Amino acid sequence: MSKRRFVLLDRDGTVIVDKHYLHDPELVELLPGAVSGLRRMQDMGFGLALLTNQSGVGRGYFSENDVHAVNNRLLAMLAEQGVTIDAVYHCPHAPEEQCRCRKPEPGMMMQAAGELGFDPFDCFMVGDKLVDVQLGRNTGAVSILVRTGKGAEEESRCKGVADFVVDDLAQAAEIIASLKDKQAGRLDSPKRPQ
Repeated sequence: MSKRRFVLLDRDGTVIVDKHYLHDPELVELLPGAVSGLRRMQDMGFGLALLTNQSGVGRGYFSENDVHAVNNRLLAMLAEQGVTIDAVYHCPHAPEEQCRCRKPEPGMMMQAAGELGFDPFDCFMVGDKLVDVQLGRNTGAVSILVRTGKGAEEESRCKGVADFVVDDLAQAAEIIASLKDKQAGRLDSPKRPQ
């Protein structure tokens, strides 16, 4: 029996507008192309999960309850558009804590894989920062950099790391559609783990 495949997504700058240390649910704003892209991924049968670094908690800028409030607002906004997010994972730690869950470390991906029952080597990781595509590379997932959020300025740093670079989630969905019948983790790419 085949496992359900997943698209894992960064939150800020990928699905919603990146607002520095966002902690007010009233300020959640979906990016252009996000709904159509996520809906298309969902319609292709992919599960969707968010993996987000939230160091503002570890830095004392806001609480875990604030993170949950923002996430709940986002999930409600997407649900109104017919998009279901299966799970949201966040790392609350500051970088200096050197945890195993802060992207590009694999902790959140491994937790999601265990709880949602997917193979990281057979999924997609989409985000707007180098740490997102590094997470994909570190776990064998296909990595897609979107130019939304910080993606355009991060693009040069992601050369040779990201498998694909696209403008937004709508274009990411096109890439995923073109690859969905292949083993996601078995692209002919020299940098992918064998």
